[in-house]
Amino acid sequence: MKKCLLTLITLFCISLSSNAQKDSKKIKKDLELISVEQQDKELAGEYFNRWSIEADFGQAKGSKPYTDGYYANNPKKVFGGMPVNHVGVGARYMFSPKFGIKANFNWDNLQEQNGSGSLPFQMEHIQFSSEGVINMIRLFDIQNQAKRFGLLFHFGFQVSRMSPKIGPLEGLHEWNGGAVGGLSPQFRIYKNISVFADFSVNSNLRQHFTWDGRTYSEGANNLTGSLSRVTLGVSVALGKGKIHGDWAIIQDKNDIRLDSLNNRIGEIEELMNDSDKDGVPDYLDVEQNSIAGVAVDTKGRMVDKNNNGVPDELEKYVNSSITNNNNTATSAASENAILQLINEGYIAAYFDTNKSQPNSASTSSIGFILNYLKNNPSKSVDITGYADEIGNNEYNNKLAGDRAQNVKAILVKAGISESRLNILSYGEDDSVDKKSEYARRLVRKTVFKIK
Repeated sequence: MKKCLLTLITLFCISLSSNAQKDSKKIKKDLELISVEQQDKELAGEYFNRWSIEADFGQAKGSKPYTDGYYANNPKKVFGGMPVNHVGVGARYMFSPKFGIKANFNWDNLQEQNGSGSLPFQMEHIQFSSEGVINMIRLFDIQNQAKRFGLLFHFGFQVSRMSPKIGPLEGLHEWNGGAVGGLSPQFRIYKNISVFADFSVNSNLRQHFTWDGRTYSEGANNLTGSLSRVTLGVSVALGKGKIHGDWAIIQDKNDIRLDSLNNRIGEIEELMNDSDKDGVPDYLDVEQNSIAGVAVDTKGRMVDKNNNGVPDELEKYVNSSITNNNNTATSAASENAILQLINEGYIAAYFDTNKSQPNSASTSSIGFILNYLKNNPSKSVDITGYADEIGNNEYNNKLAGDRAQNVKAILVKAGISESRLNILSYGEDDSVDKKSEYARRLVRKTVFKIK
């Protein structure tokens, strides 16, 4: 009988392997391994490992039925005692990362425990099972959180043979059938190798033997027998991939194409950014620090037709300001009043968040200072930069200094000697409520002091 059983198992495994290899060739064309968990960069693979072989050992206990005076537990021990009386081997094939099948061959030796008080018995239980498998971690899409941990649920059907080894019924055999199911927590220890625990429950639908092998019910009186197992085992994945199939991440090639398109769209969007807000995207802009509000050409360069280093639009404003000042030389505004406007911060250049070039609203203020310096060649000016409180001190100090430097560069290009322009950086201005966006706009600035 044992030879027949082993022959059936061998034929089943050969047939399962042949069909699975044919299906595997078709599926491999559609699926490709993309990546594995980030901390295991060396575990890169080309294919999804679908096959794995498993072996386990542990405890099997028949729960019911028993003849009076016979039982499997030892009431004097924790959990009723944990004798090692089970070994099993199996193979598993995953159709997809979530679902698969497995076949197992199990051998159990049930008998009383020493010191339990049960009468002596011994029952050999040989079982073959075929079950469906669900990878619960993938089913609930929590593989990133689970890391190296895994959890499999399995359920299916089993065929078993019971053989009493002692007592009056020794030498008799009975074939049974029923359901089997359980949970298998896993932990991957190295690339294609994982360890697991398994908690399974078996049910026999046409059992006549009691588990002690001392009683055999009448043929018309089927007993409902149940047996539980708690085991530890190891799983080894087979295939070209360098990581166990339960942890490799699979993605359809169509998804790969979509990801590639999304990346390209992201790159295009980045190229279309306009850092200096001059209407020319960054990938075409050769001068990405132009003053906001000043006219630029198609390549983002500030228009300077006479090539004197001053943008034409700013130059027109300066010339207009100088003319207006000459025409109003007899106005009531005294020199002291003009100095007061400048030195007390009424004339200032303002900046957008994290920007070091003045915004468009600042053109008139810079033009006012330029006009004053051109009409007062003996005067010099301190240019002081500020930043708001958002960000760290080191960054804000640099940003404030860059703002002052850029205003100085504009005035130098407009014809003011660099020796008349002194740069100061006061870093953060904490005089306003940093929670208010509108208040923070008032301190992102450069101010001027005439000397």
